[in-house]
Amino acid sequence: MKKIKFSILLLGVFGLIACDKKEDEVHDVNKKASIETELSVQHLDSTDILITKHKIWKNNKLFKEIIKRDTIPGLGDTIRAVKDEAGHSHVANAKKDYEFFITVQ
Repeated sequence: MKKIKFSILLLGVFGLIACDKKEDEVHDVNKKASIETELSVQHLDSTDILITKHKIWKNNKLFKEIIKRDTIPGLGDTIRAVKDEAGHSHVANAKKDYEFFITVQ
């Protein structure tokens, strides 16, 4: 039984170590032939604006930039701990954020 517990603990530690690596993180865009995409959400009163920007790179030159804005429903407010300019923490209302899940084919 101790070997099983130790094995599970060991696998958990290796799993945490593996999660810290950012192997897919991109620092520079391949501008020879690529599409660079940026997604963001701008919060308004009761709605949000989803902003999608695509930069199409070909032969190290920006071939085309496409910007699309869509109105989506706001998720409401939440209470968060924030720091002010002096570094003091306090509680404030903030807009809830959407999570992004991207599928690339």
